Amino acid sequence: MQITEINVHLTHEDRLKAFVSVTFDNCFAVRNMKIVEGNKGLILCMPSRKTAREVYQDLAHPITQEFRSYLETNILQAYQEQVEAEKNQEGQVSSSTAQA
Repeated sequence: MQITEINVHLTHEDRLKAFVSVTFDNCFAVRNMKIVEGNKGLILCMPSRKTAREVYQDLAHPITQEFRSYLETNILQAYQEQVEAEKNQEGQVSSSTAQA
């Protein structure tokens, strides 16, 4: 299974950094993954729901550590690229505003 698309939607909240949607093999999508700032760095959280017992349960998740690593590596790389693109865009807006 290969990742064919990653969409990162940055947030401007304290610990929640982004929502992520991933498409696999151009035929299966997983939405509402979250990138969260944890105590030891960024964490990829799987989509989940709250059960009747007030416990969060993953709706979808990797079965093997190998696939989890593949998923985290690619999603966190896409996140970093999106953060850099936003910084560059803000820098361009700031410099064009200063010139005006």
